Amino acid sequence: MVWSSMRSKWVWLCVLLLLADFAAGQVVQDGLLNNGDFETPPSGGFSSSSAALGDGPSTIPGWKSNGTVELIESGQKQGGMILIVPQGRHAVRLGNDAEISQEVRVEKGSIYSVTFAAARTCAQLESLNVSVLPSGASQTIDLQTVYSVQGWDSYAWAFQAGEGDNGGATVAFKNPGMEDDPTCGPIIDDVAIKKLFAPDKPKDNAVVNGDFEEGAWMFRNESLGILLPTNLDEETSSLPGWIVESNRAVRYIDSYHFAVPQGKRAIELLSGKEGIISQMVETKANKPYQLSFSLGHAGDSCKQPLAVMAFAGDQAQNIHYTPNSNSTFQTADVNFTAKAERTRIAFFSVYYNTRSDDMSSLCGPVVDDVRVALSMGKRNVFGSFQLVVGLGLALCCFVLV
Repeated sequence: MVWSSMRSKWVWLCVLLLLADFAAGQVVQDGLLNNGDFETPPSGGFSSSSAALGDGPSTIPGWKSNGTVELIESGQKQGGMILIVPQGRHAVRLGNDAEISQEVRVEKGSIYSVTFAAARTCAQLESLNVSVLPSGASQTIDLQTVYSVQGWDSYAWAFQAGEGDNGGATVAFKNPGMEDDPTCGPIIDDVAIKKLFAPDKPKDNAVVNGDFEEGAWMFRNESLGILLPTNLDEETSSLPGWIVESNRAVRYIDSYHFAVPQGKRAIELLSGKEGIISQMVETKANKPYQLSFSLGHAGDSCKQPLAVMAFAGDQAQNIHYTPNSNSTFQTADVNFTAKAERTRIAFFSVYYNTRSDDMSSLCGPVVDDVRVALSMGKRNVFGSFQLVVGLGLALCCFVLV
């Protein structure tokens, strides 16, 4: 009886240890972070007016704060201005040098993309710094350009979980500004995360993620798409395989809210040549290739004309979108001869387009299904013709004999 009792205790102890180990080791799931929409009320409940919160781990459920962090409510006024809450009823505003952060469990060496909505308040030059510790990766997002008439935009930023993160990483948002008016500062809402995977390269296509299906987390209820700001590191990109090598962002769109040529994701190019996406693809020197892609209209009332400048090695081609009542997209191609083992392909919008329904939201042509493959040159075609003729003559000789 004593042995049975002791055995039961050991079994329960093992179970508890396993559960504790599982809870400690469970990595963050794709989607909204803990209270990432800031709709969980603080211990004292939501205030009927703006509430500046002090430092501490429990001020905003799920978040740590440093400096003046303010929970704001939809419709809240500041002077003559109504503060913007991107989604739901609540969001967070960061005062001068203020910061919020949350620790997440990550897999060492994996790439993660953080999606968040942001808006500026009274300062024209407001920005938002996004970082992850202890790896130290960070980027400052310029909020000066508002891409949509709603007054806010969603952004994505990627990082790699370092070997020294020990399974844990702290995602932080900080207002780097110091304004004379302490009530100014960026607004943050809807913070989500997604683990990214490097898509397999198709055998007949040198482009990685040419269909843009692998990318940042997108909320089904948000219709503005996701802005991908400047990023020159293809290893830590919210759009695996691609970089954004320009001052302005490009928009990652989905088929639930936009017209997408194929699949569920595509890229909308914004701000003319200030919004460029590119990729270095593997090629063989002195071989002929063809860059092909789908070019279309996002179905977002974007004023025409729409056109892209497509680059492939030393070739560049201006391609206009031609409206067709039967389709919202067309195929286009650029022929080039590779000069090296890696060749740059790139796209930007020829024009600075805005939507016709509000005259201010930025928009542009849609690019999708990007492919680079060996081209069938004239010599190959002639060679095939010779082969067919030769086989035909051989068959005739066989019949005659």
